Amino acid sequence: MKTKTCRHFLALPNFKSHSKAHTLAYDNLIGTQKSHSRTLKLGISVVESNLVSCYCQSGAFSHAHQSFDEWPKWDVVSATRLIGHFARHQHHKEAIYFFSKMLHLNIRPNEFTFGTLVHSSTSLKDLNLGKQIHACAMKTSLESNVFVGSAILDIYAKLSTIEEAQRALGDTHQPNVVSYTTLICGYLKKQRFDDALGVFRTMPERNVVSWNALICGYSQTGHNEEALNLFIDMLREGVVPTQSTFPCAITGAANIAALGMGKSFHACAIKFLGELSVFLDNALISLYAKCGSMEDSLLVFDKIPERNVVSWNALICGYAQNGKGKEAIDFYRKMLFTGLKPNSVTLLGVLLACNHVGLVDEGLSYFNQARLEDPSILKSEHYACMVDLLSRSGRFREAEKFICDLPFDPGIGFWKALLGGCQIHSNMELGGFAARKILALDPGDVSSYVMLSNAHSAAGRWQSVSMVRQEMKEKGMKRTPGCSWIEIKSKIHVFVTSDKRHDQKDEIYVVLGFFIEHSMESQSTDILTES
Repeated sequence: MKTKTCRHFLALPNFKSHSKAHTLAYDNLIGTQKSHSRTLKLGISVVESNLVSCYCQSGAFSHAHQSFDEWPKWDVVSATRLIGHFARHQHHKEAIYFFSKMLHLNIRPNEFTFGTLVHSSTSLKDLNLGKQIHACAMKTSLESNVFVGSAILDIYAKLSTIEEAQRALGDTHQPNVVSYTTLICGYLKKQRFDDALGVFRTMPERNVVSWNALICGYSQTGHNEEALNLFIDMLREGVVPTQSTFPCAITGAANIAALGMGKSFHACAIKFLGELSVFLDNALISLYAKCGSMEDSLLVFDKIPERNVVSWNALICGYAQNGKGKEAIDFYRKMLFTGLKPNSVTLLGVLLACNHVGLVDEGLSYFNQARLEDPSILKSEHYACMVDLLSRSGRFREAEKFICDLPFDPGIGFWKALLGGCQIHSNMELGGFAARKILALDPGDVSSYVMLSNAHSAAGRWQSVSMVRQEMKEKGMKRTPGCSWIEIKSKIHVFVTSDKRHDQKDEIYVVLGFFIEHSMESQSTDILTES
């Protein structure tokens, strides 16, 4: 009876309708209640925890409570199993409640009990609860257990200071690779990269999970070159990457448009993994799109056996960002034909596509359609994109009205979009108004001064340009220098204005001097020829 009933719940089908799911869940509950009744009559104790588990799986948590109260003969294994069921179903408060009842029944928790409870306190973001569980673990002398210690370390790393996480590591007897990796993740979250790297270098042993944590931590915080170098170091040490490793490395390559390195990673993924996951394929589509190689993006896209909405979004946004708005819209229509429902990212890609090719009316149509059919997908970015679309096309009255009708207060991004359009069309009156709005929200925003100066310059108002630049100088504002980079033999070389950090700077400046001198000589020759 037990095996048949529980198997029935564990193998629930993927329901296609809410009504069918509700009916089956009700049938499951009735079946469990019948088994429960027979068990009580026969006094069968071996199936007690399994029946409560079945109640949890069918969502009948009130019945699980009742069953727990009716059976007094619980042990640590069955109680921990029950707590685990509540935690896995995201009913963390119930898991904590049953733990307190477990203690009330004088059942001594084990390391698996504490591991589950710490996970619940982390999910609830309740540091005080985590500290209470830590104290309870200390009373039972389990805080030094590597399983418990790693879980406690995790809650301190996520919800408290890194120093408390360090102390938890020190209290752990023979910490393992999970313990050290958890501490590394804590350092990365606090953006203490040197400390994270220091722990990583001194770990007694490292595995692919440790490498993944470090590579992804660097990549997700914009330290792309470091992420790529770590990935290469990982390969040199003979560690085999997984499906989780490559997306982080490929994203790092995409962020700095390192096409050659990205292609090498693609080949490496095929060599190590053979069949690529859709998650990895989506990262590759974005990589090639960010590097301007939409042909390669489309090749990857066409080979995906089961595309999801992220796959379509990556391709649509890729075409939009590369100025191929019509292609982006074509693929959007193809996506709708497949029956996939677009999300907020899809709509943003379509609006960007309309923006790049000046399809103002089409953009308004897509936006208004979304506002009528599914307003939940509209975010501030979509409204800002519409302001940018209208102002770039010179439709300033509509752009102003759009801002006034916003369902929320416009931020700096909206006024910058308006100012950008004013700069293009030399609308100084509205541009000055937008600039004042920006500076009222953020007096230290340098980019607004630069945009206003450029707008005056485009209109030929040189005195106004001088006044803006003088104001910037008086306030000590400096424009953040842009950077350029080049990839040579799979190595990225980055340069900024007056940069002297490159190890070949002397040779670089000699060559630049030669080209400048040659250019000036060519101009002089042209002038003499014309005269």
